[in-house]
Amino acid sequence: MEESIKYFLSKLETADNMAKNEIENNLVSFGQEAVPELVNELQVVQGVKRGVVAMTLIRIGDASVEYLKKAAQDNKDFEWVAKYLISEINCKVA
Repeated sequence: MEESIKYFLSKLETADNMAKNEIENNLVSFGQEAVPELVNELQVVQGVKRGVVAMTLIRIGDASVEYLKKAAQDNKDFEWVAKYLISEINCKVA
């Protein structure tokens, strides 16, 4: 799973908008199993990668919340990002 996620994230560097959407959809399709690795990646990636990972976690939804809370506890610099994403997940209309 981790290698697949890293593969898709590496493709974002040269992706156009259509490819970015496809990559995001592929990451979302991994579902709950991908959440721990996506949360780890979110703490280190920048730019487009960070945006796609954040949207993927929001789209995966409630399964992301526990991992985001844990990451916020362990990494105070990440706390505001985690809180923002959790608020987006909690306010998301199904």
